[in-house]
Amino acid sequence: MLLTYLGLGIILGLSMAAPPGPVNAMIANESMKSWLHGSSIGAGAMTADLIFFIIVYFIQGYIPTPIRNALYIIGGIFMLYLSYLTIRAKMPSKSIKGNYFIGLSMGLTNPYQISWWITVGISIIRSLSILIIPGFFVGILIWIIAFPKAVNMLGSKYVKYVKVISSVILVIFGVYLLYEGILNVI
Repeated sequence: MLLTYLGLGIILGLSMAAPPGPVNAMIANESMKSWLHGSSIGAGAMTADLIFFIIVYFIQGYIPTPIRNALYIIGGIFMLYLSYLTIRAKMPSKSIKGNYFIGLSMGLTNPYQISWWITVGISIIRSLSILIIPGFFVGILIWIIAFPKAVNMLGSKYVKYVKVISSVILVIFGVYLLYEGILNVI
């Protein structure tokens, strides 16, 4: 029974971590320096997931609309800024520790992660059990190690494409978040 929960949790964690989005765009960009730089972005985002899990578990996902709207707008502006830095190849921090905090701040302001925890997270915890959560974080851990290693192994000859694709993804998400945040305020 525990192995079933572990397996389901791993699949769920991978399904949340793997889709293209702003965090994976930053992981890919930073992985060109080293896989640890990329993994540190992912570790920060995973810490945000842990924070959201704790919030959802204890308050059952209550996040007031004004706070959610503010997170959309702040997240959108932050992602546009990161897109600019990505295309210029200048990150706010060049250290692994700094990248961790970038990943954490992206995760905490990423409406995808927030929405996932408010919707899927609550229903998974209620319907399957809290026993699925360790596997969930193992799945994310697998992704934040394997994905940066794969990107780093591709080598620097693909760095231009990784930067452009990462930047475009960040712009799309940034504009979307701003649109949603402003639309919900109006």
